[in-house]
Amino acid sequence: MRDPVKVIELKKSILEDNDADAEVLRGTLKDEKLLYINIMSSPGSGKTTTLSAVINRLKDEMKIGVMEADIDSDVDAQTIAALGVKSIQLHTGGMCHLDAEMSRQGMREMGTEDLDVVFLENVGNLVCPAEFDTGSAENVVILSVPEGDDKPLKYPLVFTKCNVVLVNKIDALPVFDFSLDNIREYVGKLNPNAVVFPISAKTGEGVDAFCDWIRARVKEQQA
Repeated sequence: MRDPVKVIELKKSILEDNDADAEVLRGTLKDEKLLYINIMSSPGSGKTTTLSAVINRLKDEMKIGVMEADIDSDVDAQTIAALGVKSIQLHTGGMCHLDAEMSRQGMREMGTEDLDVVFLENVGNLVCPAEFDTGSAENVVILSVPEGDDKPLKYPLVFTKCNVVLVNKIDALPVFDFSLDNIREYVGKLNPNAVVFPISAKTGEGVDAFCDWIRARVKEQQA
């Protein structure tokens, strides 16, 4: 009789190892009083435009770094660097997410010693980035009005993992069949602690409220 074949659940093992590493990184960043914010969304939701609006409001009062994760290109990193803050492009080699060790490597290369907050613009995807803990203190999901208000029903994991939901492009609400009440209801059922901010990165509406939230979190991280 043959010996039983050993079966290893690779994804489970990889996720568990990464979760442990993410906790280590989170503790290190807390000791360093550095706030790490992971931003996730679909492609085209307005991550870079939103980040630009936030940076322009906060760069004179805190030191900011941005890690741009993409499969290829450095377009977004160049856009952010032009705003006068630290920026680094991370190429994932075809992978659709960042994990804790990739975050650590990116911060090491960028240099975070003088920073108050680091933003990660994760790969544009609502599935893979939600599965891999980056070691961030906060997770932010951007959902744009043109995408529809049913995204929390279709991609529940990312909304379960987030601390903040930014509903972007609210200047387009009159054009689309989109309900902010539905978003609040769906997100509230999945994640009662998540804060929903309706914003327009283009016009600036609502961005100040999100910036106030960031200010409060930086203060908490540095306490």
